[in-house]
Amino acid sequence: MFVSYANLQAATSSYTLKEIRKIAVIGAGTMGSGIAQMSALSGHQTLLYDIDASRLEKAVQKIAGNLDGGIKRGKLTQEEKDQCLALIRTTDDLLDLKADFIVEAIVEKLHIKVDLFKQLSALNDSDAIFATNTSSIPITRIAAGVPHPERVVGMHFFNPAHIMKLVEVISGAATSPAVAQATFELAKKMGKKAVMAKDAPGFIVNRVARQFYLESLKALEEGVASVETIDAIIENNGFRMGPFKLMDLIGVETNHSVTTSMFDSFFQEARFKPSRIQQQKVDAGQHGRKTGHGFYEYPAS
Repeated sequence: MFVSYANLQAATSSYTLKEIRKIAVIGAGTMGSGIAQMSALSGHQTLLYDIDASRLEKAVQKIAGNLDGGIKRGKLTQEEKDQCLALIRTTDDLLDLKADFIVEAIVEKLHIKVDLFKQLSALNDSDAIFATNTSSIPITRIAAGVPHPERVVGMHFFNPAHIMKLVEVISGAATSPAVAQATFELAKKMGKKAVMAKDAPGFIVNRVARQFYLESLKALEEGVASVETIDAIIENNGFRMGPFKLMDLIGVETNHSVTTSMFDSFFQEARFKPSRIQQQKVDAGQHGRKTGHGFYEYPAS
């Protein structure tokens, strides 16, 4: 039976929310650990999950280091640090992932995100909110394969998540307005500047920013200027970080994955064509700061 978009929205608008007390964050990388930190700082019980137990240990150490930095800058007190760390629990057991609000920060692959949410659907109540930190995959495509798609929403943080203020809240075709609003309010409670966005490849920021990266990569490919020169020019024009330094910070492979996803979502539109130089970096395992090699070299700490 055909269901119109208007009827679908009317049906999902009656979605009932429960109070968000416990938040689960899936993926203990740079982004996931930052989201977990903000969740705990906002007073929520926070469960941080990763399949790699050693990554969980490193994530907690990173969070503690971030909090120490906040104390040094006068942004936090020792008591606030202690309270934050006390609210964070880690696990490498998927069966532990039961929460009121679950946000994934895993690899930018549609089928992996859908499979994860399907598994979580069997573990959680139908009113648990499933948020995806995807940078570019349309929320509608993720939600389509998940039971109760009305509770699936985009919650896109920016790197580093514990510092960057902006969060995009994206509604798919089936997303309940109540779910989007609850996500918006949660982002604000975390001290973020939340904006509502419609569902489209790359949403707002990554759609606009893609040319920031791709045109810089084209200039490099064509021998117009070096990595260092391009970054210096951009920084001297008011940007805090040039495109190549920023790709190294985000992760060269992550940035490339977003570009590839957008290229496919826009049906291979030429302006989103991935860079061969960036592909070479990915193939060589030169992913930026995390590997010690990217567009720049990073000495081991």
